[in-house]
Amino acid sequence: MKGKADTSKKGEGRLKAGGGAGKRKKAAVSGKPKRPPSAFFVFMSEFRQEYNAQHPDNKSVAAVSKAAGEKWRAMSEEEKQPYVDQAGQKKQDYEKTKANFDKKESTSSKKAKTHDDEGSDKSKSEVDDEDDEENEEDE
Repeated sequence: MKGKADTSKKGEGRLKAGGGAGKRKKAAVSGKPKRPPSAFFVFMSEFRQEYNAQHPDNKSVAAVSKAAGEKWRAMSEEEKQPYVDQAGQKKQDYEKTKANFDKKESTSSKKAKTHDDEGSDKSKSEVDDEDDEENEEDE
């Protein structure tokens, strides 16, 4: 069949359900700091509380998001400025936290490398060469 992917094996050619979720879990487990919210998301967190107070029966996330987007687009730059300032402050805090995290990561990875290398004076390539020679002798 020309132009079609071969899907003869079960599961091939299909997307995995929730494929991106694994990446998020790994980042949370590693202790990596969370990226800061944009000005819109700072606005959205405040707007969501107000909207839910005014519309307690509404359970739709889409309705809240749509209303927030419409209000955000209707706002002037002066009205958006407090949210932009808050987002800027959160970004600065994030940069500091990330720098500290990166510093800790680099020192811990250096310690791990030096700890692994302490057992042998040979380089990795020398060890690999010996393994290859042993495999040839076995054959």
